Amino acid sequence: MDYIFEDHIPPDVFEIIINREHIVYVSSESIKEFIHLVKTKKIVLKKELSAIDVFCLIEDTFCFCVKYVAKEHLRTFFDLDLVEGHNDPSDRLIIAQAITEKIPIISSDKKFPKYRKQGLEFIPNY
Repeated sequence: MDYIFEDHIPPDVFEIIINREHIVYVSSESIKEFIHLVKTKKIVLKKELSAIDVFCLIEDTFCFCVKYVAKEHLRTFFDLDLVEGHNDPSDRLIIAQAITEKIPIISSDKKFPKYRKQGLEFIPNY
């Protein structure tokens, strides 16, 4: 796991991620954000990755499943109340996916817990 730094992930969260009994989903919106951050050099990788490499890494190496944005997620996104201090549409779409699918979300974003009242099951990564 050259790409994940275990020391930056709390042991209980790392255990959830590597436990093969759990299905770990990655939002296609998260992949879009990741690619954007790599392209804008806000994330620097040890080696260059193509789009295909990114998907292979997620699906084959880490055995995560990509959860693509669907119209049901967009309905939840539309109905999602704005929370004070959080206007990131990508984050809100990822949250809408998690709420719609009833999938817990792991994040180190301290604004995500504000969505618990709207049905988000949140696992802090801090």
